[in-house]
Amino acid sequence: MAYKIPLFDLNFDEAEAQAAYDVIKSGWISTGPKCLELEEQFAGMLEAKHAVSLANCTVALHLAMVILGITKGDEVIVPSLTFVATANAVRYVNATPVFADICSLEEPTISPDDIKTKITDKTKAIIVMHYAGFPCRMDEIMQIAQEYNLKVVEDACHGPLSEYDGKKLGTIGDIGCFSFFSNKNISTGEGGMLVTNNPDYAAEAKLLRSHGMTTMSYQRASGHATEYDIVRLGYNYRMDDIHAAIGLAQLEKLKADLEKRAQVRNWYLEVLNDHDQIIVPFAKHRGFVSNYIFPIVLKGTGKVQRDDLRNHIHAKGIQTSIHYPAVHRFSSFKDYYRDLPLTDQYVDSTLTLPMYARLSDSDIRDVTRVLQ
Repeated sequence: MAYKIPLFDLNFDEAEAQAAYDVIKSGWISTGPKCLELEEQFAGMLEAKHAVSLANCTVALHLAMVILGITKGDEVIVPSLTFVATANAVRYVNATPVFADICSLEEPTISPDDIKTKITDKTKAIIVMHYAGFPCRMDEIMQIAQEYNLKVVEDACHGPLSEYDGKKLGTIGDIGCFSFFSNKNISTGEGGMLVTNNPDYAAEAKLLRSHGMTTMSYQRASGHATEYDIVRLGYNYRMDDIHAAIGLAQLEKLKADLEKRAQVRNWYLEVLNDHDQIIVPFAKHRGFVSNYIFPIVLKGTGKVQRDDLRNHIHAKGIQTSIHYPAVHRFSSFKDYYRDLPLTDQYVDSTLTLPMYARLSDSDIRDVTRVLQ
C-alpha cells in the first residue's frame, strides 16, 4: 500500500542526480578521486584522522575484526538490539559473538554492567551500537576496555555527527563504522565508511578493501604506478566514484537535515512525554544526535498487542517498523543464545514511528493521534 506518512523519506534531489551524472561524464566511475574527496570530507566532519570508503557498513565491521586480529577462539561482546550485521561480522572471522543486555527500556544501548559479566579470558573486543543515533555509555565502556585490554569498535551506522561529551560517535573507540544504506541519514544507496585515528589501521583497511593490492587501478591509470603486488589476502570491498559523489552531495545537506530532525523529535516529545502508557527512549538526552529513528516502548504490552497496534496504524496510512528483532533469538544464532531479559522485553514492545526532516507538526499530530 502507499502510505500517507511513510517511515522515512529519501533526501534526494537534483544535486545527487547531477553528482552522479558528472562522474559518468568524467569517464572514471570506479574507485577514484571522488572516493578520496568523500574520505577527506567525512574525516574532517568527524575530526578524525582517517576515513576509508567501503561498499557498505557490514564490510567495515568485518574489516574491523580482521584489522584488530580477531580470530577463531576469540570472543567479542556485542549487543543483540542491533541489525544482524553487527554480530555477523564476528562470525565472519570464526570468532564467537557474546550478547550483552541493554541498560534499560529508557536507554536501550549496551549495558556496561552486563559487559563486565560477560568478559572471559577469551574476550578480545567489544562492539557497541549507538542505537537511534544516541551514544552508548562510552566512558564506562572505554574504562572497561582499558582495564581488560580489549579493543572497542563503534557501530555508528545510526549516528553521523552524533556527539558524546564533545566527541563525534565513531571516533572514541579504536575503529568506527558507518552506513550509507538507502534509509540512513547519509544515503548513497549502498556504501559505508571505516574511521580511525590509527594510521596503521587505516593503511590496512585500504589494502584489504582491494584484494590486498599495493596500488589501485586509478593510481595506475593516472600514471602514478605501472604494476602492483598482492601482499595480503584481501577482498573486493571498494566504494565507487558514483556512490561517493552522491555521498558528497548528501554531506552538504546533513547538518540542516539533522537540525530539522531535532525539531521533529521535539514535536513528538511534546505530545508523548505525558502519555502514561508510552516510554520514549532517551527522552531526557540533551546532546546533539542524528535522530535516525524514533522508537517508542508500549508499556505493559507484548508482541501480539504491539503487532495489533501496528496493523491498526498501517490501516490509517502510517508506516511503522521494528528496530530490531533480537539477534540472539534468530535461528542462525541458536548456538549463541543468551538470557537477555531487558532486550527481550524491549523488542517485544517497541515500535518505530516515522522520522525524517520533512515531517510537519501536523504530521506528528496525525501519527500520535492513532496511538491514543
